[in-house]
Amino acid sequence: MADSAAVKVKPTTVCHVVAMPYPGRSHINALMNICKLLASRKSDIVVTFVVTEEWLGLIGSDPKPDSIRFRTVANVVPSERCRARDLPGFFEAVSTKLAAPFEELLDGLDRELPVSAIVAD
Repeated sequence: MADSAAVKVKPTTVCHVVAMPYPGRSHINALMNICKLLASRKSDIVVTFVVTEEWLGLIGSDPKPDSIRFRTVANVVPSERCRARDLPGFFEAVSTKLAAPFEELLDGLDRELPVSAIVAD
């Protein structure tokens, strides 16, 4: 059994939710709506909504609560504007190229404000 004194958890009064939608309009819109509902429930919930740089340009100016903030990962998947030409390539890029940039971002976020939960679809 591990020594309970060896594990120290820094108490926090903020619930930090990181949301990473699949990079498609219906997924992004649906998860943003869920995040808006979540953020409206309690003032101690902070949501970090993670999208690609391209998607931030498309949705970054949309109205949202102050407790939702955007962070981006690099455009490692084909552009929204041309992905229909190569859907198999798009699906492969999403499943193989997004994980590393997301994990790197997550490490930085956790140092900034400890992450309580990750929501993804």
